[in-house]
Amino acid sequence: MRALDDYRVLVAPGLHGSGEEHWQTRWERLHPAFERVMQDDWAVPDLPRWAWRLEQHLAQSERPTLIVAHSFGCLATVHATRHDRFNVAGALLVAPADPDKFGVADTLQEARLSYPAVVIGSTDDPWMQAARASWWANVWNSGFISMGALGHINADSGLGDWPQGWHQFEQLVRMADTLAHPQTSLLAR
Repeated sequence: MRALDDYRVLVAPGLHGSGEEHWQTRWERLHPAFERVMQDDWAVPDLPRWAWRLEQHLAQSERPTLIVAHSFGCLATVHATRHDRFNVAGALLVAPADPDKFGVADTLQEARLSYPAVVIGSTDDPWMQAARASWWANVWNSGFISMGALGHINADSGLGDWPQGWHQFEQLVRMADTLAHPQTSLLAR
């Protein structure tokens, strides 16, 4: 995917990081230029601290950035980018954890993302029901896609490289590219 070369990609895992068989880790192996946002303590879901860590990564480059987030990493992404201070070109927010479960709903209820974002949910996700994920996507000014019954869309879901998710990421890259280069996109039609 040539357009991907125009972007920096940050991977924002959820609680406990993403293990070796998690699709995020597999994507990083397939695309060594992807950068993982490391947290000081993967077991402690501290929204301001996790968002601050992501902000540090975002501040390191003016390059347009795509974020691939999972679970609590989605909440950190929304919190870190809600003020439009960074050059975020888009975000894939997969299986976000329910902000109510972590006591951060009030903080995230005012977030309106100014870049293209897609929330991907699952009908049997124990961390947030699809209807709730759809509601939060609307609050955050994001699209929503239900992938059916995939649990928490993690290693336990047995997704391998998760080609369906990669397809959604490619769509996000195209959307970001269209917004960044509207004239080129019009000429391509």
